[in-house]
Parts: sequence; structure tokens; C-alpha cells
Amino acid sequence: MPLKLEILTPERRVYEDEVDMVIAPGSEGYLGILPNHAPLITELASGELRVKKGSTEQILAVFGGLMDVRDNRVSVLTEAAENSDEIDDQRAQAARENAQKALAVAVASTDPAAEARARASLERALVRLRVSERKRRRL
Repeated sequence: MPLKLEILTPERRVYEDEVDMVIAPGSEGYLGILPNHAPLITELASGELRVKKGSTEQILAVFGGLMDVRDNRVSVLTEAAENSDEIDDQRAQAARENAQKALAVAVASTDPAAEARARASLERALVRLRVSERKRRRL
């Protein structure tokens, strides 16, 4: 019996399909979800969400949120999610460089809010780059 996976952001439904396994970035580490998993609600961290279906694996970048598992349904509610095919490497590299510069400025100015924003931007860029790199290695 497969899992019914749904990944939603405030803007769109990013993914919906029956799958064999979900590996998600939980706040305390990665979680593997198989059919007949015990009910679970957990906070997600930013990271790679891997979806296994048959012999294929699809990788998405997710940026926080919640995951609800029950009755062979996995619902992911996240601020943002991107399929690896949607990630532009050059744009992600530029975003990383800009975030690193913004972080250096924020740390030097001792502005905690600017530092937090820069760290969040850097984390998002690094997740995108990891997902994109994993996709390239699989091709």
C-alpha cells in the first residue's frame, strides 16, 4: 500500500502523488516515512525532502514547516518548496554570495535582525545548492 504525499505552500501545491517512501528534514534530524507509519506531527527544518517511488527518487528543497503523517497520508505544509528541476544553479550561487556578504555586514554592524535575515537567506541558498548538486550527481 503506497503513501499519499501532498506538499503544499501558501502559493501552490508543489507535489501530489502516491509514493513508496518519504525522507524529510525533521527539526531533530531526517525522518524516513514508510507505509503504515505511526501517526506523527513534526516540525520540519530546511533541507532536502526525498521522495522514492519505484526505482526513482525525486528531491525537493523545503524550507521549514510541518509534516502530518496518518492513515498512509503524508501532508507537508511548508513556507516554500522547490523541485530540483526548478532550481537555477547560477541564481542559487549568486544568492549564496549575496547572503554571505550581507551576513558579514550584519555581523560587523551588530544588527541581530539583519544577521538573522542574512543567515536565513544563506541557509536557503545552501539548501538549493545541495539539492541541485544531488540532482546533477544522479544524471
